[in-house]
Amino acid sequence: MADDKNLGDDLDDMLGDAKEGAKKAATKAEEVADEAKEKAKEFADEAKAAASEAIDDAKEVLSDGKNVAIIAHLTIIGWIIAMIMNNGNKTEIGSFYIRQMLGLMILSVILYYVPVVGWILNLVLIVFWVMSLIGAFNGEKKVSPGIGQLFQDIFKGL
Repeated sequence: MADDKNLGDDLDDMLGDAKEGAKKAATKAEEVADEAKEKAKEFADEAKAAASEAIDDAKEVLSDGKNVAIIAHLTIIGWIIAMIMNNGNKTEIGSFYIRQMLGLMILSVILYYVPVVGWILNLVLIVFWVMSLIGAFNGEKKVSPGIGQLFQDIFKGL
């Protein structure tokens, strides 16, 4: 019987040690979970701050008509992007170069189908495009010689 009592005491001791170990593990798990929650909150706060900064930078870029004017010169896709950017926040210089580039692109497509003379005139349009791009970089409204004001009048709704 003494052996049964010792065995029972040993089992009680082991059970007590197991309960104590489980409590310690639970406490440690709670500490780790709390630490993880705190780090996750810090990370979320940093991510929010970075996103806010990126949004502010994007708003600054979009509000600058000079950027819209430059983007309008970059192929038809750039012109479409400039149109979208300008619709949200219309600027005078952005609208000016959107109209100018639309006119130059349409005229270029038309002249492409006119043999020899049209091809030579397309070279002149390339010069006008470069002059327009330089004006956009400088933030100045430079009308293409001879045809620029016509484009501004025709496409004044843009």
